[in-house]
Amino acid sequence: MGLNGFSPKAITQGIDPRAMKTGVRRVVRAGRQLNFYYFWEKRWFFIAVAIGFGMLQLPLPADLSREGMIVLTMSVVATILFVTEPVPLPTVALMIVVGQVILLGLESTQVAKSLMTDSVLFIMGSLMLAVAVVKQKLDKRIAWLIVRITGTKTSYICFGISAVSGLLASFIGEHTVAAMMLPVGITLITLTSDDPKAVRNLAAVLLFSISYGCSVAGIGTPSGGARNAIMIGYWKEFFYDPTDPETRKFLIDYVHWMAYAYPLFLVQLPFVTMILLFTFRPEYRNLSRAIVKLRAEVDMQGGLKPGDWIAILIFFLVLAGWITASADIGMGTVAIFGAIGFLVAGLVKWEDINSGVNWGVVLLYAAAISLGVQMKDTGAAHWVAEHFLDVLKQFGAGEGIGLWAAVSGLTTFVTNTMSNGAAVAVLGPIVLNLATAAQESPIVIGYITAVSSAFAYLTVVGTPACTIVYASGYLKTTDFLKVGWKMCVMSIIVMILGAYFYWPLLGT
Repeated sequence: MGLNGFSPKAITQGIDPRAMKTGVRRVVRAGRQLNFYYFWEKRWFFIAVAIGFGMLQLPLPADLSREGMIVLTMSVVATILFVTEPVPLPTVALMIVVGQVILLGLESTQVAKSLMTDSVLFIMGSLMLAVAVVKQKLDKRIAWLIVRITGTKTSYICFGISAVSGLLASFIGEHTVAAMMLPVGITLITLTSDDPKAVRNLAAVLLFSISYGCSVAGIGTPSGGARNAIMIGYWKEFFYDPTDPETRKFLIDYVHWMAYAYPLFLVQLPFVTMILLFTFRPEYRNLSRAIVKLRAEVDMQGGLKPGDWIAILIFFLVLAGWITASADIGMGTVAIFGAIGFLVAGLVKWEDINSGVNWGVVLLYAAAISLGVQMKDTGAAHWVAEHFLDVLKQFGAGEGIGLWAAVSGLTTFVTNTMSNGAAVAVLGPIVLNLATAAQESPIVIGYITAVSSAFAYLTVVGTPACTIVYASGYLKTTDFLKVGWKMCVMSIIVMILGAYFYWPLLGT
């Protein structure tokens, strides 16, 4: 070694030893900073794992099995990761799968079978249908159809946007409809004024009409959201026995769900518009100037093409299949059949579906449902439900409306911190066992949970529809809090009244 520990070769090649030493120090310092940044970015992952490890070291409660404690621990860790997202959410799904095999000692084939149920098939098929529908680009035609019905008055247009967004979202999913309707809202905004500041409140009303219209409608049908399919799957898994005809009532089909939930969606629609107009007072009470420009753009597109009519036909065939055949062949089969129809007709390419469908979401819901089944089988859900019920009884909320309100409030809180599908996947086994322990109807408690999971009005990330309209750039995060709490209060009141007065008429 040569000068100050550097090789003679480095010196003879003209490299400054001091500069080289400084460079080495910088590399080491950068490496340390990189390591710190990595651990800080992933801190919640390590915190969640540490909490899980700590829970497994705790003394086992007398009325909870070791397997139940493991599943409960996995659920807590998964919930922390759902909320904080230090790793991609599909990673959490993979952890759930591996955890069931390694920690619970289940056979991998058994776990794999629990991942693919009709509910998961339904979610996958619905996402494929959503891609195919968006591919048709009918946004301006939808806008023109709305204003032809409502006229040019701003309040009527806002109600029309909420109604159309809701009617579509109740069948093909809110994220799809929000993506379709966002150009409609932006078109009306930009045609009214090029200055965003001059239409600040108008933009808020129009865009929230889309997101909240989608949210209140997502409860209307099983295809309105993954949360609905998850709850249907839980009812069947937990309570249906093929040898007992009395349990057939837990085979909830498309029509049954619509009978319970669709009227709640329709009742909320006018309240959505009233709350928005009261919270944000639009600068323009009439949008006639924007409508004239919109009509000119639609006229340039010409009439509906043959492909558009075929797409509409396939959509209605799928809807008819869900209503008439889902009880026999499953809602998932019908959804997949519709996706096949779009592919065979050439209205969408597989490359479009492959790139447009978030396959990680499918895996996530599959794993969450599988973990929910283990919550039931190991007794963990029953244990949590009984202890939660004991707490509620101390506040006089152990049954009836008090219990309904408690379940709704809990679900509303959770769904504003994670996706609504994940919220139902986590809470479903607990609330259904809670219903049994409290001698309440599992169907009523299940519907309250699924419906309340749609009340994610408070945050930008509460629902995909909220995220999509926020991405337009016209809204602030504080806008969601400003109007969201009013929406939560309204929706909970409407649901409780429906559960008390309307659902008993259906035989609950």
